[in-house]
Amino acid sequence: MTFIDQWLRSDIRNINAYHVPSAKNMLKMDAMESPFGVPEELKDEFLEYISRSEVNRYPDASAEELQATLRNLMGIPEDFGVLLGNGSDELIQLLSLACSSGDSIMSFEPSFVMYELVSKFAKLNYHGIPLDENFDIDLNATLLAIKTKKPKLIFIAYPNNPTGNAFDYDVIREIIQSTDALVVLDEAYYAYSERSFLTEIDNFSNLVVLRTISKIGFAGLRLGLLVGSEETIEQLNKLRLPYNINILTQVSANFLLKDSQRIVSNAKIIMNERGRLYDELSLVPGLTVYPSQANFLLVKADNAKSLLESLKESGILIKGFAIGAQLENFIRISVAEAKENNILLECIKDYYG
Repeated sequence: MTFIDQWLRSDIRNINAYHVPSAKNMLKMDAMESPFGVPEELKDEFLEYISRSEVNRYPDASAEELQATLRNLMGIPEDFGVLLGNGSDELIQLLSLACSSGDSIMSFEPSFVMYELVSKFAKLNYHGIPLDENFDIDLNATLLAIKTKKPKLIFIAYPNNPTGNAFDYDVIREIIQSTDALVVLDEAYYAYSERSFLTEIDNFSNLVVLRTISKIGFAGLRLGLLVGSEETIEQLNKLRLPYNINILTQVSANFLLKDSQRIVSNAKIIMNERGRLYDELSLVPGLTVYPSQANFLLVKADNAKSLLESLKESGILIKGFAIGAQLENFIRISVAEAKENNILLECIKDYYG
C-alpha cells in the first residue's frame, strides 16, 4: 500500500473522481452550457474593462459591486442576504460543512450528483428518495422519509437535473412546511423556468435559494449565489473562505451581467430551440422525449450507448448515464443554437434511419 493509500480516509479512497470528458474539437452539448459567448461588438470594451483589474491585490472580500449587479439582474430584494460562491458547487459544500458529522442530507433520485458526492466528503448520511415513473415527487414517501430520517438539509433541484421537469409548486411548499431541515431550492435553470421560490424566502425561515450564472452564458466564471434571510446568510457566511471570488470573476461578471436584455433574449432563443428540438425528436422512432423547463432535454433512447458512440464519432458530445443506473437507457441533450441543433438532429435521424 502506498503512502497516500495509508494516509487518506478509506471512504475517500473508494470514491471515483468526478469525470469530465474531453471536448476538444467536439460540438459540446453535454454540460448545459449556453452557446452564447461574449458578443463580438463588446469584446474590445470588455478586454479594456478587465485590463484595469489590480491582479496584484486581493479582490473585494465581500464583492459588494457584484452583489448589487446580481440583485439587479435577478430581482433579489434588498432585505434578503446574498452569499457568493466559486460556483454553486462551493455553496453546496459550504452548506454540508454547516451540518454535524453523521447528520442526514436528503434529495431525490435521479437528481444533481453533487448533493450526494459532497455529503460523502463531509461524512453525512445521504438519502435519495426515488422519483416516480414520471420523475415527479412521491409526496407520501418524501414525508415519511422526513419523519424517519430527520434530515438536517434537503436539496431540491427546481427544475430538476437531469430530468428537466419542475416539480409541483404546492408539493414543494408542503415539504418545506413539514420539516425543520434547511431546504435548498437549487434554481440553476431559473432563466428557462416558469416559476421561482425566491419570494417564498419571506414566508419560510428554513428556505434558501441557490442559483448560478453558469447556465446563462458564464460557466467559465464559476460564480454561484445563495439567497436567504439576512440572519441565515450572516451565519453561513462564517464558513466562506476569504477572497473566494477572484478579481477577474468579479470584474468580468460586473461587466457582462449588466447586459440583462441580452441575457433574457438569449434565454428566449434557447427556450424556442428547446421546443423545436422537443417536437423534432419526438417524431424519431426509438426516442421518448420528456418535457423540460431547463436548457436541456432528457430522452429515453433505444440503443442509447450505441447512439452516444455514433454521435461522438460524428463530433458531437452529449451526456449518457452509467450502466446499471436508473437512467441507463437515457441521454441528456443540452440545447444549443439552431445551426448546432440541426447538426445533432441530422445525425440522430440518420442513426435511427
